[in-house]
Amino acid sequence: MSIQRNSIRSAVFVFFAACAVFPLYGQKARSGKVKKSRPTAAQESAKPTPPPVPGKRNERPGSDTFDTNSKAVTPGSQNAVPAFRYEFSRPDFVVTKITIEHDERGLGTIGFMKKGDDELITDPLTVSPMALARINEALDTLDFLGSNEDYQYEKDYSHLGNIKFALSRNGKSREIAYNYTTNKAAKVLMDEYRKIGNQYIWIFDIKLSRENQPLESPKLMDSLDSMIRRDEISDPYQLEPFLRELANDESIPLIARNHADRLAKQLEKEKAREEKKKNSGKSE
Repeated sequence: MSIQRNSIRSAVFVFFAACAVFPLYGQKARSGKVKKSRPTAAQESAKPTPPPVPGKRNERPGSDTFDTNSKAVTPGSQNAVPAFRYEFSRPDFVVTKITIEHDERGLGTIGFMKKGDDELITDPLTVSPMALARINEALDTLDFLGSNEDYQYEKDYSHLGNIKFALSRNGKSREIAYNYTTNKAAKVLMDEYRKIGNQYIWIFDIKLSRENQPLESPKLMDSLDSMIRRDEISDPYQLEPFLRELANDESIPLIARNHADRLAKQLEKEKAREEKKKNSGKSE
């Protein structure tokens, strides 16, 4: 009987000893660090290549160029030497100075300064094919590069503003200056560049209004309407896509959007009539 009791005690002792040892062993096993195996060359080559990170675009918001002819006219893209150079100056006017430079395709820049400012604002410019054709027709009529004629009227009208115009073509160049003329072709040349200036300065003003002074846009739309009716815009048809953009721009008042929409539709109808008249003339 005593032997049996001693056997039971021994078994119980062995059981409790095992329970004390094995948990400590398990804790050591779990706390041990697992050594990571290095991937093989085949595994490295099988890894997917991460997509390239797109580069930064350092562009100013709203700096997109207005271009209705779908030409790439962006700042710095005019690599050709400007063949046509025009300058207007009159210190007492609202716009005291205007400079226009462009190449044979009509691509170039406009610069202008308003009264009270001391810096010239510059923007890209695209002279429309219609306006460029009128300019070249006037130059052909004048035989500009082959003539020495002085277009200035006998009286000085510098209070109306002074203009300078220069042309470089086929190795020849000439520059003239006048403020008033009775020569019809020279007057067309002067008026055409004045209308180009009106058009692009208005574009600058309405874009500035959209960003900073939306409540000014109705007045600017009235101004454009008036200039179109007085034939003071170089190519109103060139403005049609931009007017449609303004008509859908909720950042400006509804009255300005509706006015832009009316002008766009009006120009569309007039352009269709002009095309129809031109096509009917060709068929005859």
